[in-house]
Amino acid sequence: MKELILGGARSGKSLFAERRAAASGLHVVYLATAEARDDEMSRRIAHHRERRPSDWRTVEESLHLAAMLRETATADTCIVVDCLTLWLSNLLFSGSGAAQAEAGLVFDCPLFNDQTAGLIAALPQLPGTVILVSNEVGWGVVPMHPVSRRFADEQGRLNQRVAAVCQEVTLVAAGLPLTLKSPGATP
Repeated sequence: MKELILGGARSGKSLFAERRAAASGLHVVYLATAEARDDEMSRRIAHHRERRPSDWRTVEESLHLAAMLRETATADTCIVVDCLTLWLSNLLFSGSGAAQAEAGLVFDCPLFNDQTAGLIAALPQLPGTVILVSNEVGWGVVPMHPVSRRFADEQGRLNQRVAAVCQEVTLVAAGLPLTLKSPGATP
């Protein structure tokens, strides 16, 4: 089973994903994509760590998500990927994507393109349960800065592609889940 859980900032999406993982009855691996580049992000990461059960294994991977999923996924494992938004940001700024957006150039970033395509190809092939957390960033105003616009566009495209290969998609708002796609339902 592959599930995408979407929501805005502080919507409760990570907590919902963690509850789903705990209820799965499977061994849980928490695949963290965040990088602690400043004090505020370090505090956010610490908050997430403190909330997780001590028997969950934590794996950190900020760029090569598909490879880590292939390495980690087993039939008796539930992997929580938290989150695709930070992973996408890591890709955008690790490669040439942000600089291209800033300069108004056509988007051609091999790292970004290869890693996102690799994730979409890998997800249907993975054994076990994978729960992916991602921000829904498309409900606000169109950002003024070219890098922010590029990020919002690419996040929206990634969410659509991941949702297409997942059996279940849940939107979380104010801590409340709304099922957008469920197994056996026609999209």
